[in-house]
Amino acid sequence: MLATTPMSALELCDAIKTGKPFDASRLNRILGLDAMHGLLEVQAATPWPAIAAELRPGDARANVPTTMATVGESIGRNAAGPDGTPAVNHVASLTVVMSDGELRRVSRQRHRELFALIVGGHGLFGTVYSVTLRIATLARAVERSMRPQELTLRKCRANRTLELLIPPEALDAFVTQTDTRCSDWRIPLQSVAVRQTAREDDSYLRWARRDYAEVKLALAEPVGLGAAVRGTQLRHELIDAAIEAGGSFHIACTADATREQTEACYPQLKSFLAEKRRFDPHERLVNGWYLHQRALLTRPNCEVRWAS
Repeated sequence: MLATTPMSALELCDAIKTGKPFDASRLNRILGLDAMHGLLEVQAATPWPAIAAELRPGDARANVPTTMATVGESIGRNAAGPDGTPAVNHVASLTVVMSDGELRRVSRQRHRELFALIVGGHGLFGTVYSVTLRIATLARAVERSMRPQELTLRKCRANRTLELLIPPEALDAFVTQTDTRCSDWRIPLQSVAVRQTAREDDSYLRWARRDYAEVKLALAEPVGLGAAVRGTQLRHELIDAAIEAGGSFHIACTADATREQTEACYPQLKSFLAEKRRFDPHERLVNGWYLHQRALLTRPNCEVRWAS
């Protein structure tokens, strides 16, 4: 019974302040609908289908698949929705519990700096209690929703994916070159899925610097140490090719990127991590993504020597 009891803001503040574990899935309630101002406030773990059912009951078009299951996950990654629009475009304000247990309301008008850090901030600057969404932009996202265009090239089982961001005008050439590179490395390209994404200007660690074609490559990597080495080299080469084409990669899900590639696409990462230490000097909010990025930028370069 306790698992279905909604969590209050006071309870969440106490849990964060004292370091007590809590069940984040209890933050799954719709808190209020302000039809006059076109706003809907929901808790962070509210599933997108529940939001769609609240706004458009009985409308089958509202059940468009999203990349993240809950609104909080979408905010943490600033994930693109069904129409390719990043999540930040739907957010009017956020209620966040800071690492010291303080409850803050942030928006583009109030604590703008913190708002920009939290959206796409991977949960490092606070625990989101609730999100106030713009109903009008959500409605447009549903109306303009589109499924990725998928091209299956080979009948094989893919066991690795790589998501890249390519300027639309460079897409055809990039896909052709990718298939050639995969053949050269003897790693079959099983399929390519493409969808269009839109630019945004509000988040700090911004991936959507322009309109991109989001390209998801499904790779069928053979088993074995040699194949693993080839696979790593191929993925590095594909990221380089995306950068050379004027593109980038999703920092949320591309752990394969080298330090040089990451700094080329996300020059603000170093200052982002500095802001993390400023707002959370004791590093109370830490996850695997943060530890990876911190190590990537602080790990000393290793000199390579070849035996004669």
